[in-house]
Amino acid sequence: MTDTTIEDHPNRIVETFAQKTILITGVTGFVGKVFLEKLLRTCPEVEKILVMIRAKKGKHPNERMADIFSGPLFSLLKKQKGAEIFQKVEAIPVNLETRDLSLSSEDREKITKEVDMIYHCAASVRFDEPLQKIVFLNTRGTKLMLQLAKECERLLVFAYVSTAYCHLNEKILYEKTYPPPADPDAIIKICECLDQETLDQITNKLLGDIPNTYTFTKALAEALVANEMDNLPVIILRPSVVIPIWKEPVVGWTDNINGPAGLLIATGKGVLRTMYCQKETYADYIPVDIVANLLFCCTFFYLQKQKRIFNITSSFQHKVTNQEIIEIGRRIVCNDIPLNGVLWYPGGSMKKWRWHHNLEFLLFQWIPAVVLDGLLILLLMKVQRRISKGYDMFEYYANRQWDFNNDGTLEAIRTLNPRERSVYKVDGEDVDYYQYFKNCIHAARIYILKEPDDTIPSAQKHMERMRILDKVCKIAFTFGLFYVIGTNSGWVRFEFNIVFVFKYSYCDEIPDDGTDGPVTVRNLADNVWGGGVLGCQALGRLVSLMSETRLVDQAYAATFTPPGVAPSVRSGGRSGASSLSGGGSAGVL
Repeated sequence: MTDTTIEDHPNRIVETFAQKTILITGVTGFVGKVFLEKLLRTCPEVEKILVMIRAKKGKHPNERMADIFSGPLFSLLKKQKGAEIFQKVEAIPVNLETRDLSLSSEDREKITKEVDMIYHCAASVRFDEPLQKIVFLNTRGTKLMLQLAKECERLLVFAYVSTAYCHLNEKILYEKTYPPPADPDAIIKICECLDQETLDQITNKLLGDIPNTYTFTKALAEALVANEMDNLPVIILRPSVVIPIWKEPVVGWTDNINGPAGLLIATGKGVLRTMYCQKETYADYIPVDIVANLLFCCTFFYLQKQKRIFNITSSFQHKVTNQEIIEIGRRIVCNDIPLNGVLWYPGGSMKKWRWHHNLEFLLFQWIPAVVLDGLLILLLMKVQRRISKGYDMFEYYANRQWDFNNDGTLEAIRTLNPRERSVYKVDGEDVDYYQYFKNCIHAARIYILKEPDDTIPSAQKHMERMRILDKVCKIAFTFGLFYVIGTNSGWVRFEFNIVFVFKYSYCDEIPDDGTDGPVTVRNLADNVWGGGVLGCQALGRLVSLMSETRLVDQAYAATFTPPGVAPSVRSGGRSGASSLSGGGSAGVL
């Protein structure tokens, strides 16, 4: 009896996609890009890939695809398959916000005659998008894609990429359909009949207890897909917080700085020193390469077993609390991979009480920004305004807890043989959280912040100077504070307080637990000098750093990413709002 090797097993997923024509929307988004790369790299026998993409900023869809293919995400593909592999990809100009998708009759006929599988990943992931615009794209756009699917003569599957965070009243989300928050067709009709000014006045009433238009419209769109289960081969995939690549093709890669890695970058840059967030809570995180691999896996499983809904989540198997992420991140940005141009030594903490957070935000982020903005061309104030706006969206998710049942997804994973599991990694059995977040920050440093590795030694030296300055300022503040206390309370109490506070002001291992006492005083010292003594640095270097308008977007996007959304902020562009995680699914926290 001979031993069986991995290569002895068939790759049934590759066979499933062989000689098929695939239609994908949202390929400029996070999930869409990674899925497209994996499809080209692991399924070379795919017949054709049609990508729906709109013209933007004067660039034709073909030009936009060329820009995507020139990025680092596709380097391994080009090395393995050669640039000719991109000839399998054909751009179809569309606009999902229009009534007819702006789809030409020739392209519509091509789709209906040739397409075997549709992956609808496109969506606006801005949480504060005006209702009309986001309904047209997320909800009506999905309705129009379903109508197009009904015309397809060879359709095997229509996969809709939803979000695990679109049914927020469910504390445990199961793999089943849920009633929508409103009638999707009625909401579409309202948005078609009313102007945006009128809609702005009634948006809150239409949303009810749903915190933002993104969640609202994704829930409506999911209901439209669910309504077609008797008419179309539809499946619903619900990723949770989509975060950077874990394994391949580029470890740690992302096209944005949303999610937990971005939060650590904001802290590491010194622009974020307080958050209203419960330390013991956790969000559900899923690396984008796992999401892409599960699109293949769930498609295969549906075609075998007719399972329709999959929660692409991880918290039943892997939980990482907010406190654990912060502790890991501090070690990385302070010791291993410091960032360039750090404004102050990373510090601050999560706050249990809103009043505590609001006070420290005012004292240690807003006021320092006001003071310094006379020299920094109002850029710090712009950062803090956007951070303040983002807090409102972020706090809703950071201070609530949801769990997700993913039994169906786990069943689909169990059907894979060893060869398929080796090609499509779909579990986190060997995850090392510290190494993962280290890879994320390193990749963001290179690809997003444009800080090459040869700048790390100088960044380490600068971080050490900031650490020393931070300690000196804390000591000065401590003595100054208790000098004032001593002059009013007597020298005996003054001397006791100096010893008492000095002992705890520099013990980094003692957390701020939100209680009164020396730990709170230590945290106060940390924040006062972290936020208020920024002017001690060379002003010329600060002006040079902050005059890079890119930092405004980086600092804001690094702080807030709503749940269940794949990222949308690009390294060189601007985003007016948080995109808690491009593409069809999004990331939070």
